[in-house]
Amino acid sequence: MRFREKRRREQDEGDNVGENMPPEVVGLRDRIVHFTWPWFAATMSTGALAVVLGNTPNRFRGLQTIGEIVFIVDIVMFLLFNGLMATRFILIPRKFTASLHHPVEGLFYGTYFVSAALILNCSYIYGNGKTGPWLTTALGICFWIYCAIAFCVGVAQYSMFFRLERLNVTDAVPAWIFPIYPLLVVGTLAGTILPAQPEQASWEIFIGGIILQGLAWVVSFLMYGIYMQRLMTGCLPSPSVRPGMYVSVGPAGYTAAGLISLANQAPTFIPANFWTNNAIPDGDVIRIMGIMSGLFIILFAYWFFAITTVAVLAGVRKMSFSLNWWAFIFPNAGLTLATIQAAKALKSDVLNGVASALTILLVIMWVVTAIACIRAVYLGDVMWPGKDEDKTMKEMAWGWKDMRKSPHAQKIEP
Repeated sequence: MRFREKRRREQDEGDNVGENMPPEVVGLRDRIVHFTWPWFAATMSTGALAVVLGNTPNRFRGLQTIGEIVFIVDIVMFLLFNGLMATRFILIPRKFTASLHHPVEGLFYGTYFVSAALILNCSYIYGNGKTGPWLTTALGICFWIYCAIAFCVGVAQYSMFFRLERLNVTDAVPAWIFPIYPLLVVGTLAGTILPAQPEQASWEIFIGGIILQGLAWVVSFLMYGIYMQRLMTGCLPSPSVRPGMYVSVGPAGYTAAGLISLANQAPTFIPANFWTNNAIPDGDVIRIMGIMSGLFIILFAYWFFAITTVAVLAGVRKMSFSLNWWAFIFPNAGLTLATIQAAKALKSDVLNGVASALTILLVIMWVVTAIACIRAVYLGDVMWPGKDEDKTMKEMAWGWKDMRKSPHAQKIEP
């Protein structure tokens, strides 16, 4: 018994190597064990930028090549991050289960799967026409595998939070949406791969995309209410993490983009009198309904974009880098995609111009954030003992525990 207690104390000390060490003795291992799930926000942003570059209007020669380069960078980053995350859990296995329900880090677990969805999206945008028919079949299969995994993640993670955590409403942040975020990009993924799919498969993907997008939107909308309550009764997040407020732009943006994209393609595979016997083909009816539904919520995304921009500018002088900065890109990419789809549906040159302007801003913010991120790693501001999202994980490292009486159930702000 004494041996077990001694061994456990030694392992607890090993979990937090470097916490009280001076900078010169913090080694590579000490930094890798603090590589957290929020890092996949970087691959989300890079993949989202590649998707936008592949769809943006007002194109010029070489833009497709730039998008392909960004896509390759995204794949390299994703593989590298997978290796670092696997190394972290090999070094400290107990941190895996703890990281899934940690009140800060656990919220970002969904970013991993969103990154995978965006890679699938880019595979069609940049690979269709350059590969054989196998890509179409593979993407159809991967779509359903992804949908199943994303649904399970949404159920499992929220169940863990409901059971193991007690988060305060006054600390509500848009990151509470992240467990359902993998399903928020299903509509845009379905709309992207649908044109190349066979008739029966395209119909099934269309229905699946609508159903799962609807689930994600409703859950996100419920979280919007909690977040608005925090904004009205509490205070804004600290300036350094305030860019994370842009996450609230994503649900409306990606939902509008997915609905309009799917609606525009409905007449091509829905039979004329599939549901009704009207003179107007059913596909055209669905197209009108889908476009109007997307337009109905697109301005909601712009409203949250404006609110967040004002909040960020108000605290910009006190802002230091955090991984929340990647929220400058991936949620606003959804807003850009929604604008692109709305421009197609309305045949609007003005909206095309707005979409091009947003694309330029995304590129600028990606470069700025990437430089700031690399600098932060070099200076030890991230991936450093005591400075990352897992800094309160010591008592949680033994896995599934009832956290209702834990100090971590109190005020913790992502």
